[in-house]
Amino acid sequence: MSIEFHVVPASRHDELVRSVYLHRGYSLEEAADAARFCHSAARHGIRTHNALKAVHLDDLFGSKVGRWVPQAEITKRPSRFAAAEVWDAHHKLGQSVAYKAMARCMELADQFGVGIVSVDNATHYLWGGGYVIDAALKGYIAYTNCTSATSEVVPFGGKSPTMGTNPHSWGFPTQQAVGFPIVMDWATSTVAMGRVQQFAREGKELAPGWAVDADGNPTVDPNKAAALLPFGAHKGYGLGLIDELYAAFIGGSLPSIRGTTKGAGADKRGATFFFQCIHPDAMLGGDYAFGRTQAENVKACLENILGPGNEDCLLPGQLEARSAALADHCGGLPFTKAEIAGFAHLTQEVGQPAWTTEEFPTTTIQP
Repeated sequence: MSIEFHVVPASRHDELVRSVYLHRGYSLEEAADAARFCHSAARHGIRTHNALKAVHLDDLFGSKVGRWVPQAEITKRPSRFAAAEVWDAHHKLGQSVAYKAMARCMELADQFGVGIVSVDNATHYLWGGGYVIDAALKGYIAYTNCTSATSEVVPFGGKSPTMGTNPHSWGFPTQQAVGFPIVMDWATSTVAMGRVQQFAREGKELAPGWAVDADGNPTVDPNKAAALLPFGAHKGYGLGLIDELYAAFIGGSLPSIRGTTKGAGADKRGATFFFQCIHPDAMLGGDYAFGRTQAENVKACLENILGPGNEDCLLPGQLEARSAALADHCGGLPFTKAEIAGFAHLTQEVGQPAWTTEEFPTTTIQP
């Protein structure tokens, strides 16, 4: 079933987001990074992490409650490795830190073939896919993971939430092969807590295997859901655990107290980020079948995967690429009627007129 969207001029959207972050004390650069990120999420069809989600997180965990520090300065910690840096973000806005870290990874990859930036005392960078897409479009193989703001996922076989939804994001420069970057981006919980809350509002039951109640027992009642389960049972648990291990090596403290007031007063409750870029030339084997180039070999392998019987299969990142192309064709950023209404508290915060659906042209999108 098709969905009607209202097309908001990108300049108007970006100006509102900048204004909100400036109003909250963030710098011009941070506000611009926030607007850039929210623009990217909306353009790529990431409805779960657009401006409404970004500002909501700042309400819950950020400047509104004193946990994120507007205009904080990043410091680089000493490292004996030229291609790997460790940063202390001092709880600076996550989107701004993430853009800078990925850009630095690309610079290091140009010099050393690979570049790594680990970030301690981080906040929340929202949709990791946006950062790896940017890098892939510039020709790099990119990866990022982070620990979530709070721990709401139960380890496989357990009852208590001690891990975050802990996403992983990979991006590959496959534009020559398929016309867009292949991007894998997912949280390691079966479902987002926001989806559980949506089902509670709509009076719907959860699917089995999504959540547990306060006693750690499986539940399909969204009103009783106290924690989430990892996707793919032990496999999703393992992937989520990877983020916690990266964090532990970088400097993150106990997962169960992250984002809370639990534990000793001197303990750390911030998240961590990890970024990595690889220059494809650093992986240039040279011994490709039939004398293919590296790019030709990537294209041949993908064509083989989507061979007879698989022609209608989607590649990861294909839906995001379609959404971006449609947004560009429409000349703006598409939002639903409910999302347009959701921007009211943002316009009110900065003293701007509320958006109305009547002022924006519509387009119909097939999900």
